[in-house]
Amino acid sequence: MITIIGAGMAGLTLARVLHRNGIVPAVYDADLSATSRHQGGMLDIHHDTGQAALRAAGLLDAFGELILENGDAIRILDKSGALRMSDAGNGLRPEIERGALRDLPLTSLPAGMVRWNAKVVGIEKVGTIYQLAFADGSVVTTAVLVGADGAWSKVRPLVSDASPAYTGVSAVELHYHDADRNYPTAAALVGNGLMFALSDQRGLIGHREPDSKVCIYAALKVPEAWSGQPIRRDMLHEHFADWHDDFHEVLAKSDGELVPRAIFALPVGHSWPRTPGATLVGDAAHLMSPFAGEGVNLAMIDGADLAGAIIAQPDDIEGAFASYEATMFPRAQEKAAESAAGLELAFEADSPQGMLDFFASHGDAPDR
Repeated sequence: MITIIGAGMAGLTLARVLHRNGIVPAVYDADLSATSRHQGGMLDIHHDTGQAALRAAGLLDAFGELILENGDAIRILDKSGALRMSDAGNGLRPEIERGALRDLPLTSLPAGMVRWNAKVVGIEKVGTIYQLAFADGSVVTTAVLVGADGAWSKVRPLVSDASPAYTGVSAVELHYHDADRNYPTAAALVGNGLMFALSDQRGLIGHREPDSKVCIYAALKVPEAWSGQPIRRDMLHEHFADWHDDFHEVLAKSDGELVPRAIFALPVGHSWPRTPGATLVGDAAHLMSPFAGEGVNLAMIDGADLAGAIIAQPDDIEGAFASYEATMFPRAQEKAAESAAGLELAFEADSPQGMLDFFASHGDAPDR
């Protein structure tokens, strides 16, 4: 039995492709249920990774029915509110809401394959067997273990001593419901797709969601401890003190709580020696900043590639894991480096000039 810890996009894609090819894994996730928490905002799905994984999972057509029309449009502004760049998008990297994307593989799996409220609290290796202890006191044993359990993976220490490090940037998440009617300034600033408002090593980064919703992140270069405190609106106004009044209107009112999110990343080039019976996919393997839009795309192609390797050599799991890792390590290193560079570009002292120069040199919409 192949045991997958984590029912995010990496674990679910892996499970879906395996099941579609006659291999039945067990999936465990710490969430109370599939709907116990909000899954996040919009994601752009790349042709050679995320879309390729959906194709392997037999879900590409269903995905096409859920994308946000014109969601790949981009607007770049500076702190004065001046529009510095506008791109209507080309449809090559369609946008989809994260929850809708996760539901694609999740609802394609048999009922009961994903076991919810299964929080791993300890893992011990006894000979060639892994013993997984769960918070409810239950114990599961497996000879084949895949860590798809995200940034703070419980499986990662089995193969690597690396831990995520703070990138120096934190964001505060703000939500606007029925934005076109209730928050027209926020809706206009964001437009149909993605907005970057950047200046002075800080930014307001927003995206359009289905049903006239908008999400905006107030992103700052601050100490790690900053995001651990209760966040008040006056704190945000102070950080963006000399920005245009429209941005202060956006910061003044939104729906729900202000949610701080410190941004962490694993070292660029993170890898590990072949560890019998265990491997990692997704953020557990290569957590990176969101400033190249690669995280979910790599998670999905990780799942599809690992499944493909297992399907190709079902009687040689070690060979399958080694084959998968040989492909994943260099790909993840390249994309992690791009993500780190994207973060630096967004928060340069003269931003958004560096980002504008980058787009101009590439001649098309940005990777994100």
